[in-house]
Amino acid sequence: MSAKDIFHESVKNALQKEEWLITDDPLKFKFGEVNFRIDLGAEKVIAAEKAGEKIAVEIKSFLNPSAITDFYNALGQFLSYRLALHNNQPERVLYLAVPLDVYKTFFQL
Repeated sequence: MSAKDIFHESVKNALQKEEWLITDDPLKFKFGEVNFRIDLGAEKVIAAEKAGEKIAVEIKSFLNPSAITDFYNALGQFLSYRLALHNNQPERVLYLAVPLDVYKTFFQL
């Protein structure tokens, strides 16, 4: 079992404050012969008679001294998860959660 990211609980709490229901922690599924584990699965019920919005969230803390190394690792994982998720649970949208300072300094480049 892989270790939870250092910001796992913070992201989970933030989603819950925005009224997301955490349905999977982690979201597990199989694609071909590969077992996937995305950090969180969540859904937001819009109305009783409508289907809710479903998401999956992969959490990355970017603690490596090289942000570019962390970026390429996160990107590779994100792309493979997105392909597998699209084929297994196409109703879910995949998101990558990163710390705000990393988003502002690295992702805004």
